[in-house]
Amino acid sequence: MSVQPSDPQPSRPRIRDAEATKGRILDAAKKEFARNGLEGARVDAIALEANANKRMIYHYFESKEKLFQTVLENAYFDIRESEKKLELDSLDPREALERLVRFTWNYYIQNPEFISLVNSENLAQARHLKTSEPVKIVSRRFVGLVDTILKRGVAEGIFRSGIDPVQLNITIAAVSYYYFTNQYTGSIIFERDLMSESAQAERICFNIDTILRIVCL
Repeated sequence: MSVQPSDPQPSRPRIRDAEATKGRILDAAKKEFARNGLEGARVDAIALEANANKRMIYHYFESKEKLFQTVLENAYFDIRESEKKLELDSLDPREALERLVRFTWNYYIQNPEFISLVNSENLAQARHLKTSEPVKIVSRRFVGLVDTILKRGVAEGIFRSGIDPVQLNITIAAVSYYYFTNQYTGSIIFERDLMSESAQAERICFNIDTILRIVCL
């Protein structure tokens, strides 16, 4: 009586190796795109940094454009996921906005690649985000969260009514974003080291005060 061979078991180590390789590629790509932008980034450099080869990069991501889109999407997913962890719904509306402004400032400090990636996508006229429905979905949810905070503040007699949550989100991002994208030229023009500890502490207080003055009665 012959013994039938058993069904092959799934190769879990191979799956783990594939995910690990993809992770290294994405980490390396994030650094390369942040340093050199989409146009200047080189797949050879990404492969070398990731300890992978170009063939694997194209196997997993098809092209440099699609690799950039994945890196960009992950960057947006990360900031949106980090914002969710702030649990803003559980806070007093005024405290919630203050925490959001402070978080945005600190996130830009801790994740300078995010600013570089967004700059690159703006130079590309957002052609990658235009086709990214997942980024649109998580962004809509976040705008809805800020809208809820504003409505709670109005109901409690703390905030002015009629504030557009999209405009407020743009302003919260802008008051920090501009500071970091122009830190070098700004330090020369205004004759002040914008990245010194005292200057940064002064600026975040100014940002919080500015946003609260916009929304508070």
